[in-house]
Amino acid sequence: MSLGPLPAGDLLALTAALVDVPSESNAEELITDLIEADLQQTPHLSVERVGDNLVARTRLGRGRRILLAGHTDTVPANGNAEARVEGDVLWGLGAADMKGGIAVMLTLARAVVAPAVDVTYVFYAREEVDAADNGLLEVAAARPGLLQADVALLGEPTAGAVEAGCQGTMRLKVTLAGERAHTARAWMGRNAIHRLAEVLATVSTYEARRPVVEGCEYREGLQAVAVSGGVAGNVVPDSATLTLNHRFAPDRTPEQAEEHVRSLLESVLDASDTVELTDMAPAASPGLGDPFLAGLVRRTGAPVRAKLGWTDAAFFAARGVPASNFGPGDPRLAHTAGERVHRNELVSVHAALEGLLIDGV
Repeated sequence: MSLGPLPAGDLLALTAALVDVPSESNAEELITDLIEADLQQTPHLSVERVGDNLVARTRLGRGRRILLAGHTDTVPANGNAEARVEGDVLWGLGAADMKGGIAVMLTLARAVVAPAVDVTYVFYAREEVDAADNGLLEVAAARPGLLQADVALLGEPTAGAVEAGCQGTMRLKVTLAGERAHTARAWMGRNAIHRLAEVLATVSTYEARRPVVEGCEYREGLQAVAVSGGVAGNVVPDSATLTLNHRFAPDRTPEQAEEHVRSLLESVLDASDTVELTDMAPAASPGLGDPFLAGLVRRTGAPVRAKLGWTDAAFFAARGVPASNFGPGDPRLAHTAGERVHRNELVSVHAALEGLLIDGV
């Protein structure tokens, strides 16, 4: 597939052009090629590529360095692979999550030649798949110095408000034991699938915490997301597996969050049952004490919200870099067939970030 240069001057048109570049996870080469070719024309930036990840930086010797990051991949299309513009609204895959944010970053990278702070722009791959495949990890392993910064902002869709930090997430596989028997003599066995009922009752009646961290209210959650079991149509099953997803606030470490879930299940599990942590991504504290983030909040004029999902703000927070989320698009539309972004959101997010980069606070 061959495409011309990316448009300049109109944020909605640029976003539409990016939407028209297919970039499902693990297929980001083309969009990275286009962004790289574009930014190679900007002499005030040092541009380096690591795999399908691109890092562009100013080197002005400023006292602070701000990092703006956005993922270039999307989930699979849902009848919305091509951009459609109706007035000031752009519909299409990734319009909100997060090619609108990429368009804002690209426009800033082109035009803000002499910011008051040094700026790093990171366009990275594979955010929408397993955390272990995330492009930021690839960059960190190959060139960790490229990701050094004093504060980071992720261009995730937030409808133009600052969504601080993020929740952590983990998945746990709960395996319940039983004993096989012929279903004609079921009393001779123990049905592991039937045992799921008590565990599911515990999960479904879970009362989620709503802790306030740095003035932001987070809402935790515990959900059953997968179930499996069964041997044959005439056999009492001796094993059943339930997968749980726990979202936890940044006032808990991953170890504390895991122990919390295990303690909830303790009363409904036997010694022969197992609970295995299969995936975990830590939470990120809001970090609103950083002057750059505080300045951004003032510029938006909108109340700060807690980020209830997980984002790569946690990647940076784990490395001691305060991080939050700020981008165009309604996060509730991400991954839906009706994904879209409005011109006003693109313009307002760009204006806030441009002013902040130029003034420094």
